[in-house]
Amino acid sequence: MNKYFVVFRIPTASVDEWMKNVSPEERKKQSDGVMQAWPKWFEEHAGAIVDKGSPLGKTKTVTKDGIKDSRNDLNYFMIIQANSHDEAAKILADNPHTQIPSSLIDVMEMPHAGM
Repeated sequence: MNKYFVVFRIPTASVDEWMKNVSPEERKKQSDGVMQAWPKWFEEHAGAIVDKGSPLGKTKTVTKDGIKDSRNDLNYFMIIQANSHDEAAKILADNPHTQIPSSLIDVMEMPHAGM
C-alpha cells in the first residue's frame, strides 16, 4: 500500500463570494449539511484512512524578506492509503467536500524516500 497526502481546497475568491452573497442562516445550513456527511464518509472509507487529518487555519508566509499574514485555498488535510494513485483519487470521489461549489481535492503520492 502506498500513502497519499490529501489536501482539500476552496478557492479564496469562492469563499469571499459565498460570504458576501449568502445569508448567515443559509451558510450555516450549507456548512452543517456538508459536515453531517463527513462521519458517514469516514466510516465507509475507514480502511483507507491512515490519518484523519485536521482543518487548516490562518496562514503565515515566510520568505527571506520576512514573515507576513497571507491567505490560501487550503482547507483541510488527511493521509490515506491505496494500491495506486488512481485508486486513492477514486476513494475521494464521493467525499462531502465535493459538494462545495468550486472545491478541489488534491491527492499527492508520498514517496518512501527519507530525508
